Amino acid sequence: MIEDLVAQIESRFAELGEQMTDPEVIADRERYAEVGRAYRQLEPAAGLAAEWRRAQDDAAGAEELIEELGEDASMREELERAREQIEQLDEQIRLAMVERDPNDEKSVIVEIQGGAGGEEAGLWAGDLYRMLTRYAERLSFKTEPLEIGDGKYTFEIKGEGAYSVFKFEGGTHRVQRVPQTESQGRIHTSTATVAVLPEAEDVDVQIDPNDLQIDVYRSSGPGGQSVNTTDSAVRVTHKPSGIVVSMQDEKSQLQNREKALRVLRARLYERALAEQQAELAADRRSQVGTGDRAEKIRTYNYGERRVTDHRIKLTVHNLDQVLEGDLDEITSALQADERRRRLEAQAAA
Repeated sequence: MIEDLVAQIESRFAELGEQMTDPEVIADRERYAEVGRAYRQLEPAAGLAAEWRRAQDDAAGAEELIEELGEDASMREELERAREQIEQLDEQIRLAMVERDPNDEKSVIVEIQGGAGGEEAGLWAGDLYRMLTRYAERLSFKTEPLEIGDGKYTFEIKGEGAYSVFKFEGGTHRVQRVPQTESQGRIHTSTATVAVLPEAEDVDVQIDPNDLQIDVYRSSGPGGQSVNTTDSAVRVTHKPSGIVVSMQDEKSQLQNREKALRVLRARLYERALAEQQAELAADRRSQVGTGDRAEKIRTYNYGERRVTDHRIKLTVHNLDQVLEGDLDEITSALQADERRRRLEAQAAA
């Protein structure tokens, strides 16, 4: 079975390589981008397939020499090493070919809001905003604030593959630390919720303009003071779903409206995904919008300088680096866990 899979990978990779040099494909920008994306996605599996072929050749060569020349310790060692490598590559190839989340290549809209813990929860939400934007910058994604203030942070992370990284941040993040406002030095537990929405294009979500109620009003700052002298703030209500999105960060009413519609489209897309997943009874623990948002996904303990991800029972002791955006180890472990669960689901189907 694995040999058939390797052959399929080799055939498809060669086909995509030919298409990337085909003048007709190159002339079609949309098709060329699609082929290039498929080529890049298959490239890791193609590399593993090539390693598998070499290991098979090494094993066959060692077996042939043992048959011709008799038992030899060095040849036997080489044969066992090749067989062990083949076994490891079998699993790696299967994992590499697990069906991807169709949203993985999308940009994302992230919403962070303080949860339990009063003022400290709002401060914690700000720390999470800083952590995730720094992580995005480290990975060369672009970030764009959409609405910042009152303990709520809505921003976009732009770039191909952003959702494949940041979808694991959706959920409740718990912090255990001594707040700056605590004079007795007592440890408080506070939370902030993070929602990660794959950004929806017009083709993903069709919004009927007749379903929208758009209100404009004057932007206000802290204490209710007026920021602008014109009605530039925008509140968009999607009447069928009851979803309301408000934007006031931009001075232009048009810009605020455009940002609000982007967030609305992402929320509607997320809702549609959740309904689809519920119908399929899919167990998607890391997917935002399946009810897991209320569950604690991660704890940040300042006293012990540790971070624990409860979904995969992983604890790291580099809190300071994590808060500076070094989430690579946690993300890699979560991605590996997702691939294994998808492989199990495929095998059971």
